[in-house]
Amino acid sequence: MSDTIKIRLRDFIVENFLFGDTDYALEDDASLIDNDIMDSTGVLELIAFIDEAFGVKMADADIVPANLDSVAKIVSFVTARQAA
Repeated sequence: MSDTIKIRLRDFIVENFLFGDTDYALEDDASLIDNDIMDSTGVLELIAFIDEAFGVKMADADIVPANLDSVAKIVSFVTARQAA
């Protein structure tokens, strides 16, 4: 399941934040914010995507870098919420 989440998430990031640049070497643990891939508006787009694509509603307390700052962190967060 987490592989499917990672694939869909990476596709979303490439399309929306990297403007389709599939050559960009996006590491799973690379910071999306520190590497200027995603800004505050991008965080809002990501939250909407997570809700729509995976059925995970995020509370304000969930919107922190520990959950949203890398592909690996997002996959871990979504997987844990879906399992709960």
